[in-house]
Amino acid sequence: MTQKVRVAQLSCGPEHSGVQGEIYEAAEAVNAEMFFPDLTLAEIRTYYDEFGLEARSPDLKLAIARAKALVEGRVDADAVFIATCFRCAEAAIVRNELRRYIHEHSDLPVVSYSFTERTTAGTLLTRMEALTTIARRRALLAREVQEGLTLGVDSGSSTTKAVVMRENEIVGTGWLPTVRVKESAEEAVARALEEAGVTIDEIEAIGTTGYGRFLVGDHLAANLVQEELTVNSKGAVYLAGRQHGPATVIDIGGMDNKAISVQGGIPGTFTMGGICAGASGRFLEMTAKRLGIDITELGPLAMKGLSKNVPMNSYCIVFGTQSLVNALAAGSTPEDVAAAACHSVAEQVFEQQLQEVDIKEPVIMVGGTSLIEGLVHEMGQLLQTDILVPPHSQFIGAVGCALLASGFRGGRSDESV
Repeated sequence: MTQKVRVAQLSCGPEHSGVQGEIYEAAEAVNAEMFFPDLTLAEIRTYYDEFGLEARSPDLKLAIARAKALVEGRVDADAVFIATCFRCAEAAIVRNELRRYIHEHSDLPVVSYSFTERTTAGTLLTRMEALTTIARRRALLAREVQEGLTLGVDSGSSTTKAVVMRENEIVGTGWLPTVRVKESAEEAVARALEEAGVTIDEIEAIGTTGYGRFLVGDHLAANLVQEELTVNSKGAVYLAGRQHGPATVIDIGGMDNKAISVQGGIPGTFTMGGICAGASGRFLEMTAKRLGIDITELGPLAMKGLSKNVPMNSYCIVFGTQSLVNALAAGSTPEDVAAAACHSVAEQVFEQQLQEVDIKEPVIMVGGTSLIEGLVHEMGQLLQTDILVPPHSQFIGAVGCALLASGFRGGRSDESV
């Protein structure tokens, strides 16, 4: 059995809100062991004073001291999970400072999360899975070249993508909307195989990711079934040619968003989720439908408009749509409305996800929404940088799977435990 990953927990409040049990359940599901670093009272005082960040909460003071102990090697851990209540401003400041400090001064993978009383193990599962994957499979995630003939399948909430790679080149792709998970995967794979001119029997290894990764992975007898955070970050830096050095990956999906800080092709800190679908690609699809255009036309239309001409707050997809309808009824142009919708989504990703990671250039946007140039433009304006959109960016998860799956050809695995 795979050795348990020891995850150090730095937190304030989960035991009082009933979330601690959910954290334990999510960790158990990925064979991880949560623990609270033990320190003496003298060590707590010393480490807290040395860190130099004031906090009123005793729990936050303890979290600060534990972070310092981890970085200085006083405590052994494979990964770090930082959790604080989203209602507490002081906790948000401490959480971000600890996340940044650990990331910059150690090789420990770290994820931070602001929980509510409704946080469940299911909500935490993908984050915990990614955290333990980085700890267990660092050698596999460092893979830079795809070898042999491999297949990657990304079973997403909106679309299903498949990619066939041969000796570090993409030779076949397949894409279609996700309707029935297994049937959509079969069709995407069939299209990719046909374009590549190969049969499924010739494929040496298969990888799956996305919401339907377990069902599709079992159906295809996949060698690698992986959450999308690590897969997408790997695929992004691979296609962008930035596998060495730092990068920031942004993936605005159909249901949630991901922001990942990558160093040398390996995720360091990451976050995912969103307050509502108003900050996702789903809102842009609804905007295009309301404007009577195809989603592929939204980007060029937005580039002709000015987002500042239309006030829009789409934290909730319902209220966002209402703002859109009101703007059109007031005489706003379709161009300005399209630009405002793109700006609204970009702004919310900036506020919700990008505050939880260290933004380092290049900033790489991936996923289907990266093809909406109005959205890419608005994100670049907010971050004051040129956004890099690599070729095949919409196939990013499938590419990452095909690349990583090549480590499993012939039953071989690069996994390190």
